[in-house]
Formats: sequence, structure tokens, C-alpha cells
Amino acid sequence: EKDEPGEEVRVTYRELLELTCRLGNILKRQGVKRGDRVTIYMPPCPLAVASMLACARIGAVHTVVFAGFSAESLADRIRD
Repeated sequence: EKDEPGEEVRVTYRELLELTCRLGNILKRQGVKRGDRVTIYMPPCPLAVASMLACARIGAVHTVVFAGFSAESLADRIRD
């Protein structure tokens, strides 16, 4: 669901799998590998979900942060 009432995005499992695989390949091309740490800074959306799944698929540890965090809190979470 988006921020506006009544607005939503529907994604099938197949679409989510395809997006997850594409993002996983992009991450691997960027040098991300099993055991690496990735911080995902995105609003809640299907792309954010696929990003988390892509990290899990290639074995990268991920954390998710959102814009609502203060700069200090954001830095702490990234360091952790």
C-alpha cells in the first residue's frame, strides 16, 4: 500500500522472483558476495522487499533503515 489511501501496487510471486534475481545479479556485479553487509535505505515498497530478498539469496547480511531515523541513529545502525 502506498501513502495515499486506496493506492496500492500488486506484485505476483513470479514478478517478485524475477525482480529479486535481477537485483541479486546487480549486487554481485557490484562485488557484493556471501557474508558482506548491505544497508538498504529505501521507502517501504516492492523494490525494497526484493532488495532484502536479493541480499538473502546471495548470502549477504542486510539491514534496513528508513528516512525517519536521525542522522546519529542512522549512522549507529549502519555501523552495527
